[in-house]
Amino acid sequence: MATRLLIIEDDAQLNQMLQFHFEDQKYAVEGVDSCRAALQKQKQHAFDLLLLDQRLPDGQGIDLLQQIMESSPDQAVIMMTGQHDLELAIEATKLGAADFIHKPIKISELQHVVERVLENQRLSRQVTALTSETSSPRTQNELIGRSEAMLRVSKEIALSAESHATVLITGESGTGKEVVARLIHNHSALKGPFVPLNCAAIVDSLLESELFGHEKGAFTGATERKQGKFELARDGTLFLDEIGELAPQLQAKLLRVLQEQTLERVGGSQQIETNARIIAATHRDLFAEAEAGRFREDLAYRLKVVSIHLPPLRERLEDIPLLADSLLQRIARKIHKPAVQLTDAALAALKSYTWPGNVRELENLLTQALVHARGKVLTPDLLMFRRDSSENAANPAGSTAGGAVERTLDQVEAEHIQRVLNHTGGHKGKSCDILGISRPALDRKIRKYELVLPA
Repeated sequence: MATRLLIIEDDAQLNQMLQFHFEDQKYAVEGVDSCRAALQKQKQHAFDLLLLDQRLPDGQGIDLLQQIMESSPDQAVIMMTGQHDLELAIEATKLGAADFIHKPIKISELQHVVERVLENQRLSRQVTALTSETSSPRTQNELIGRSEAMLRVSKEIALSAESHATVLITGESGTGKEVVARLIHNHSALKGPFVPLNCAAIVDSLLESELFGHEKGAFTGATERKQGKFELARDGTLFLDEIGELAPQLQAKLLRVLQEQTLERVGGSQQIETNARIIAATHRDLFAEAEAGRFREDLAYRLKVVSIHLPPLRERLEDIPLLADSLLQRIARKIHKPAVQLTDAALAALKSYTWPGNVRELENLLTQALVHARGKVLTPDLLMFRRDSSENAANPAGSTAGGAVERTLDQVEAEHIQRVLNHTGGHKGKSCDILGISRPALDRKIRKYELVLPA
């Protein structure tokens, strides 16, 4: 079906020229010259994209844009204006315009903008559909956002799903790396299962067996043969989370499996073929780790055939309203409470915070707030931010108010780890997930700071 395009422009010559150009590009094009005619056309047909002039005989394009976005929030609109007005551009963007272009129109530039906006629309719809289908007990966060960074991630997901190449997903803890891995798998042609394994949550002595399986009698307690994650992921995807925590001897074995596409179970000698697609994730820079001698450079290259980087939440604060609304609805269903709305003040507080724990921290904070909510709205007093981070967010210039920046790095780390342990009820595996460190590293820090595990 041809892409439907509506041109809203009162300059008859320009309107006609644009219609001829896009008809030559095989678009289904209609043109109108007023706000009233545009609204009538919108009622009659659904358009993929609107080209909207700012100055029209019966009103301003910015006012028409507001009307359009109130009735059709997902409508793609490109504003056209002869004014180089920064405030107008900002207002149009805030209202939901996909892009902004100045007159006189350069047809090649406009064509490029139109193609980019339509591609972003297509990828956004595609990923929204995928995330609505992706729901598991461990990973229910959707990949939500209209920021430039998230649209870029959406495109990378779609391209990655088309191949069988190894993918490395990077990003801070809590940014949604497993969500992205599941989306790639679900949108691929693979018929096998999605099998996740957190390399930081299992001690090294057991991780080899988890990866490759073992034969009966391979070690004390091995009372029967066990298939490893590679075998379980046959014809599907093996997701190796926190791959940067893998011990050196396991790095060598993993590299050999990736090179040869075969493996041996622990205690066995039979060569077992594997065709599992590998998606790995880490919050570390693997090449920096390689320079420091903690990770094999050849393995890093093997894993990073395709690379996707997830931005931290603090770099896409414009996505917080959509993200918070979606999370609140899901949390409300989960804890059997009525849905609530964030007040403007609460939303402003969320957007002013630095989010060291990213989307995972946002979900935890909203869960706590919803548990304590008694009305139909969430107010700022219900948002229990981390003390040290909220102080820094409120005081970005780095003054010593409250002594927040006078503590040593060890003190900050000890307080944060203790807070995470309290939050997880002392569950070391979950604490490692949140902190982004291995179990041995967590044990060392507990001993170093003499931390207390909750009873």
